[in-house]
Amino acid sequence: MLGLEKKLMKEWEGKSAQEIADAPVTAIAGVTEGDAEKLLAAFGIKTVRDLGTNKYFRWAQGVVALAD
Repeated sequence: MLGLEKKLMKEWEGKSAQEIADAPVTAIAGVTEGDAEKLLAAFGIKTVRDLGTNKYFRWAQGVVALAD
């Protein structure tokens, strides 16, 4: 699905984009419970959608795109 197989934890493989967006950030391979706690404390991020739409991360992506 969407070429995300290696980027997600096994239990989230094959789920729809909507299901993944609403999943906890720990659905992303390599994001631990400890990471999730820190993202929540620092930025209020609970879900993959929150992570992908966080204004600070989006601003950083914009800067990097301009720099490349």
